[in-house]
Amino acid sequence: MQILVGDIGGTKTTLTLAEVAEQRVALGDVHRYASREHDNFESVVQRFLAETGATCTQAAFAVAGPVLDDRSQTTNLPWSPDARALERALDLSRVRLLNDLEAIGWGLPALADEDLATLYPGAAPSTGNACIVAAGTGLGQAGLYWDGSRHHPFATEGGHGDFAPTDGREQALFEDLRQRFGHVSWERVVSGPGIANIHRSIAAQQGVPAWFSEETRHRDVAEVVAEAAAQGRCPQCIETMELFLRLYGREAGNMALKQMALGGVYLGGGIAPKNLEALRAGPFLEAFFDKGRLAPLMQRIPVRVILSEKAPLYGAARFMAAD
Repeated sequence: MQILVGDIGGTKTTLTLAEVAEQRVALGDVHRYASREHDNFESVVQRFLAETGATCTQAAFAVAGPVLDDRSQTTNLPWSPDARALERALDLSRVRLLNDLEAIGWGLPALADEDLATLYPGAAPSTGNACIVAAGTGLGQAGLYWDGSRHHPFATEGGHGDFAPTDGREQALFEDLRQRFGHVSWERVVSGPGIANIHRSIAAQQGVPAWFSEETRHRDVAEVVAEAAAQGRCPQCIETMELFLRLYGREAGNMALKQMALGGVYLGGGIAPKNLEALRAGPFLEAFFDKGRLAPLMQRIPVRVILSEKAPLYGAARFMAAD
């Protein structure tokens, strides 16, 4: 079975053809497009088909947003993909949409050992429910229900749950975000824009160095902050990343508790693979384990980072083949 598969993200959209045989998936060359350079998703697919000359009759697309009745409104893009409309526009016999974190869940069995990095091994055997928490342009979350023999992925929108500050520094951050956005979700602090939000709150009290203002005129704020923190050349950036990692660990631990994820927590998204050493350094795991009376339970849970960007593409193909 040949399937057109894609991953629709707030920053980039990736597309390729997948060959599926008995749940084994082989991906073709992956094409990446800047999402915001296109008015809608249909134009991205049409560009891919024109550039590659690819032909197919079926497609499955992972979407960074809630999917209801094969329709979605992307959370961080002004796109509204609709499977039936895509069938008509692209002359395809069948199109399915699924949440991007659900797609990652479907894709996990297709990943090789080198596609994962272990932050914490947990206790053996690590069987049971699992979950995925992915910080990138947004904060995606999904669960994987264990039926005794395999996992069943399901989407959630837990990243939009209420952020709760625990000390004065976090309270100042919360008040700044409440003034700007009204509702303050975990996505406002645990994401690429979240890093920028945390830095803005810290810099409001300390002022911004001239070099930082100059660099962020041409580069993403989160990228500059993470890089400067890793190099140890900016106390503000070090403080920003320490708080970001602590909040990421806390919310990953929250998700693990809610899913009773003894089968493991998987960190997806673009931020974790680029900051592996920082994740291992302390704040993330300290916050992950810091669950009071449930700390011994948390120490049983393995934590792994998904290194491959292809997981949602594998997942979309496996989802379509199983449907």
